[in-house]
Amino acid sequence: MSDYRFSPALTARLLGLTMLLMAVVVALVTLGVAVANWHSSVLLVPCIVVIVVVLALMAWTNGWVVRLSDEGYQVRRIRSVGVPAARWKDVEDAVTSERLGSPVLILRLRDGGTTTIPVAALHVDREAFANAVADHLNRGHGIRPLGG
Repeated sequence: MSDYRFSPALTARLLGLTMLLMAVVVALVTLGVAVANWHSSVLLVPCIVVIVVVLALMAWTNGWVVRLSDEGYQVRRIRSVGVPAARWKDVEDAVTSERLGSPVLILRLRDGGTTTIPVAALHVDREAFANAVADHLNRGHGIRPLGG
């Protein structure tokens, strides 16, 4: 079984945007304390929210996004992926392409469905990922590698 996580660059962008949004919230509450004469303990609420949100985001981005097993694959936490899971026997083929200027791997299913995996979002070399998918797909179809 092979698990793939979000790339560090994507994780940093998500964390950066979250921190920026949380800084705006803290600044607005601070302004409310200064101008509207709110009690200073009101500042505890956004500070606690910031900590909880950052920890939740860290946990969310730390888990696997794509899982390849001997039976099939699963994709989670990526929007517009298409079919999020299938058995290798249901996959007709895998092709590489580009969408919006980024490399993607498209798994075409026998029933006409597709799964589109944005490889740039993963913490893996795109050729290594394509080779791993091809190996799993071949094994799922009963094709063994030479010498194996």
